[in-house]
Amino acid sequence: MGDKVDESLGIGLAAGDLHYRAYVGPPEDYDLVAAMSFGLLTSLGLRGRHRLLDIGCGSCRLGRLFIPYLNKGKYFGLEPNEWLVKEGIAREIGNDLIQLKSPIFTFGDSVDQIAKPAFFDFAIAQSIFSHCGQDLLEKHLAAISDSLKPNGALVATFIAGDVDSNQEGWVYPGCTSYNLNSMRTMACAGGFNFLLLDWLHPRQNWALFAKPDFDTSWLRDRPVTWNTWLKHGPK
Repeated sequence: MGDKVDESLGIGLAAGDLHYRAYVGPPEDYDLVAAMSFGLLTSLGLRGRHRLLDIGCGSCRLGRLFIPYLNKGKYFGLEPNEWLVKEGIAREIGNDLIQLKSPIFTFGDSVDQIAKPAFFDFAIAQSIFSHCGQDLLEKHLAAISDSLKPNGALVATFIAGDVDSNQEGWVYPGCTSYNLNSMRTMACAGGFNFLLLDWLHPRQNWALFAKPDFDTSWLRDRPVTWNTWLKHGPK
């Protein structure tokens, strides 16, 4: 299609434009981001029986893969923009799958609104921390940590930089960046072990924020792949 606009898929629109695909990021990457996120979490051990929290689930970009994969009632999406979720259901998922799998959506901007301590096995925050000032990022990490089981884990993207951004609050469609030492310090303060992952992203960096009982020994000095999990993962 080149640079032409495809109104149904948002191709040619800019990130942040008022379209259900474009609003959550470059629409050309809508499918790629879903695939890379699904591949990463399943390579880290996500299975159908687990409870997954999708933070900033938007227009079900990731949910359209995770909802059918997970068992009924195991997918939880958090999103402040209700219209995005409704558009995602209408255009990407369909009501039949919603009835079959019973995903749970909370329309808000804080994990605290779900109020389920030590409940989730995994959480994912794709392109959320890349728009958070330090005050908001620290708040998110504390709330997510409380919501995860002792052996749970968060996978999230952020933009690694030489110096930390000095913004506060939510920055969108602009971005924030943090150096690795700062991100590691904030992760530790939130009760996480921090591990930068060798899992490519078009613009950001993937990291694992592991609770103390989440086994990361099999990941040390090894790539994150499905084969690595089968050969070296927890038994």
